Amino acid sequence: MGKYYRSFGGTLFDCANYIVLGIFAIVTILPFIYVVAGSFATDTELTQRSFFLFPKTFSLTGYEYIFSSNTLFRSIGVSIFITVFGTLVNLLFTVTMAYPLAKRDLMGRNTVLNLVVFSMLFSGGMIPTYLVVKSLGLLDSYMALILPGAISAFNLIIVKNFFQELPPGLEESARIDGCTEIGVLWKIVLPLSKPVLATFALFYAVGHWNNFFAALLYINDSDKWPLQVLLRQIVLLSQSNFGDASQLDPTYVQPPEQTIKMAVIVVGTLPILLVYPFLQKHFAKGVLIGSIKG
Repeated sequence: MGKYYRSFGGTLFDCANYIVLGIFAIVTILPFIYVVAGSFATDTELTQRSFFLFPKTFSLTGYEYIFSSNTLFRSIGVSIFITVFGTLVNLLFTVTMAYPLAKRDLMGRNTVLNLVVFSMLFSGGMIPTYLVVKSLGLLDSYMALILPGAISAFNLIIVKNFFQELPPGLEESARIDGCTEIGVLWKIVLPLSKPVLATFALFYAVGHWNNFFAALLYINDSDKWPLQVLLRQIVLLSQSNFGDASQLDPTYVQPPEQTIKMAVIVVGTLPILLVYPFLQKHFAKGVLIGSIKG
């Protein structure tokens, strides 16, 4: 095969793209590297150096302070349970609602879709939601962190659009072979939907992992706090005497406040960040594939 020659303008355009994208990548990754480096730094170094990527003196003081909490591992387990179980509930409800709405001959389909879109623009608000959760007896329950947001209207519409793009002949062939409607969904539709399901599983999981405001509203028992709430409590303890200081070792010397904040960011971000490489190959395809048709 002959060589592929590019014009000077095309080569210059590619170089400009690489430079611009490289600058954006550096601007994006440098703050996180600084936070990781700062979490391993000492109080003196954080005071003297406004920005650095490698600490001169390696210190685990911030992490020792965080992991000195006897409830940390329990909170990590709570967050993992909420993230895994909540994501499964989200996917179950989203798929089972999106699949029938993808059928254009479904009676009342447009009315339901209009209500879904309406919920994207208007909501009851924090106080009515709290009253509903309380009236259902979900206070101090993990379900209070999962059921109120069981379906995202935006994600539902994208998944519905994806189901509409599947060739109708596949479903018709399965029905001719005696497959039920649930069988069509389980054996035909879902195996073809791995990219979009993996993408929105990541979206839902990140939302559950990072959500701490709902736990502040609905969870009063400190034994049921997810990781984000406990990390917030640790930051407050490092700033002043707020909260229950008995959760930490009373004989431990309090490290610098800034180091604790950076260590908290790393501890709260790293676990969910490690999940992304396993879903990355489906991510770009899943985001775009359901947005082609309305």
